[in-house]
Amino acid sequence: MGQPTHAQNDPDWWRSAVIYQVYVRSFADGDGDGTGDLAGVRSRLPYLAELGVDALWFNPWYLSPMKDGGYDVADYRAVDPAFGTLAEAEKLIAEARELGIRTIVDIVPNHVSDRHPWFRAALAAGPGSPERELFHFRPGRGPDGELPPNDWPSQFAGSTEPVWTRLPDGDWYLHLFTPEQPDLNWAHPAVRQEHEDILRFWFERGVAGVRIDSAALLAKDPDLPDLAARPEPHPFVDRDELHDVYRSWRRVADEYGGVFVGEVWLPDTERFARYLRPDELHTAFNFSFLSCPWEAAPLRASIEATLAEHAPVGAPATWVLCNHDVTRTVTRYGREDTAFDFATKTFGTPTDLAVGTRRARAAALLSLALPGSVYLYQGEELGLPEAEIPVDRVQDPMYFRSGGTDPGRDGCRVPLPWAAGLPYAGFGSQEEPWLPQPADWPSYAVDRQRDDPHSVLTLYREAVAARPVFGDGPLNWLPTPDGVLAFSRADGAICVVNLATTPARLPAHSRLLLSSGPLDDTGRLPQDTAAWLQA
Repeated sequence: MGQPTHAQNDPDWWRSAVIYQVYVRSFADGDGDGTGDLAGVRSRLPYLAELGVDALWFNPWYLSPMKDGGYDVADYRAVDPAFGTLAEAEKLIAEARELGIRTIVDIVPNHVSDRHPWFRAALAAGPGSPERELFHFRPGRGPDGELPPNDWPSQFAGSTEPVWTRLPDGDWYLHLFTPEQPDLNWAHPAVRQEHEDILRFWFERGVAGVRIDSAALLAKDPDLPDLAARPEPHPFVDRDELHDVYRSWRRVADEYGGVFVGEVWLPDTERFARYLRPDELHTAFNFSFLSCPWEAAPLRASIEATLAEHAPVGAPATWVLCNHDVTRTVTRYGREDTAFDFATKTFGTPTDLAVGTRRARAAALLSLALPGSVYLYQGEELGLPEAEIPVDRVQDPMYFRSGGTDPGRDGCRVPLPWAAGLPYAGFGSQEEPWLPQPADWPSYAVDRQRDDPHSVLTLYREAVAARPVFGDGPLNWLPTPDGVLAFSRADGAICVVNLATTPARLPAHSRLLLSSGPLDDTGRLPQDTAAWLQA
């Protein structure tokens, strides 16, 4: 069995870790009811240890009405019965740690579910009550208060729905996402104290870290000004008062040796880096690299910019190719437009899966060779494509709030295939999964790929095992022709990626460590192929 690449007692494990994202609902179904659960994850821990990952990041497993895939939390201290129990979560954390795998949980601080006790109390208490001060309740505009308090847009791309909902008592409440996700008022001390207590709750149960959802959205301008007036700073994105929140969080994490990774979507690299100062977050997701097209120049520019923006604060970069919100890499790279943008997602976009798979294999070696930590989204190691979900089975609110123009995110959340010959490809044998699996899903099953030396799964296992050869030193670019990326790392380890249309000569080297596909008959690197070399 493969072993994670970092010792359990290494306090800096997170700086170059391979972290596997588990979307519990779609990972493995332990009780056969069609929904993935913690029992399913526990049964597959040997698989994850064999893959060699250092940590697991779990999407929210908390009590939730599931109006937005669990990102509408009703109780941060309880596990949703669909997934299991708190005791089972504690067992999972402990069992994973015995295999050398740490656990990262997901915290959603911007909003809660409308079923959360705080919000239910606020509804019952009425206008002007202290309970409503924990959220953003306001009277409406217009002669009868019939207009929303401001013009803020939804944070769901393509949504035309308002971010304010009016109650029968006349008050409106703010929800940057769905009406079932009311935004918390982070200017209120009780909100801050509650979240620090939640962090302690999970650190005391053995988690190693916390991923922070929508980390740049928490603070709001108390005046709630219209965006049309172009106020500066932005009324709800990346406000300066956020940094005091994260400094207080960092003090909590330091008590337990815990780490943070923030979901921070910001175009301003200098402001992005502020979240990574030594007394704030440890790491933040790198969305520039994720959304970059499969082209040499933009990829190199993204890598250089990422490393440059992290350098002044001494934080490691993170490298991500896809996640639970983003079109899967194989599908994205098989399209004419290989970049990712929520605003351009449409139904029926043509995809060449053979080309996309070849590029995704090369991208895996590229990302795993870069300095910093790497996040793998479940199924990425199987080469899963984005699934086309029948319209009558779509569940993602992004689809509904766009009026049906955005396909939503369900296509990357389809339950995993484990065994080709079992019902529902071994995900769970009794009930149909909560999202339908495509007809060809069994061909991607773990048992089909495990012993295939040419499978995507085998490539990932070999790459994760070999990754330490690159060490933790800097990246040095090597001279290459147009369309080819090559860089060296510690001890003469080299990564070469050919994005040009013709085969590329490899730099001088003593041996080939690994390649995403075979070299051609002359020993050159074919198009859309990557190789790891020893100088």
